[in-house]
Amino acid sequence: MTNDRLGGDARRENVRHLAADRLFHWIMALAVIVLGATSFLPIVGIKFEWVPVHWMAGVLLTLSVLFHLYRVFFVHGLKNMVPTADDIREFGRDIRGSDHRGLSEAKFDALQKGYHAAAATAVIAAIATGLLMLAKIDTTFWRRDPSILSDQTWGFVYVIHGASAMILLFLFFLHVYFAVLPEHRELLISMIRGKGPKFARKDPG
Repeated sequence: MTNDRLGGDARRENVRHLAADRLFHWIMALAVIVLGATSFLPIVGIKFEWVPVHWMAGVLLTLSVLFHLYRVFFVHGLKNMVPTADDIREFGRDIRGSDHRGLSEAKFDALQKGYHAAAATAVIAAIATGLLMLAKIDTTFWRRDPSILSDQTWGFVYVIHGASAMILLFLFFLHVYFAVLPEHRELLISMIRGKGPKFARKDPG
């Protein structure tokens, strides 16, 4: 992805991400980092009371996603993230190394939409199974009751939760890697300041 594809300096003053959406992004990032740390640090031998921190970070992630879904359905709409025929053509051209001449301009390109779909699936699976797992711990607000599911069903819950967590952490590191690439610097800045290129996919013609 080149700077020309992002629209260059001429588009830098557009507001790409509103303050509420940037807040969601960084809260979600913080929650994922805490969830990952509390999941895997005990495995490598770093012992601490990780369960309370883990489930509270999970609740924070859940609330942030609910806030994001409200923004999606009642503020922004789905149009920016729904795959189109041009996204399929763009993906094919990326594989062949062709340019994007003739494709419609879009706020998010095909790879960004694909990443978002994968991350959304992993997050929803992790949240759904994590909320079920809250029944297995005692807190100030409720008493544990693991009898709500059978042992076999709990096994499926744990497998899905663990697999979705691994996928989410992989996607997190992948996201960080691409975010710090020089050609994506404007997109990274836009998630901090709000202003950035209006289109991630721009017709070079």
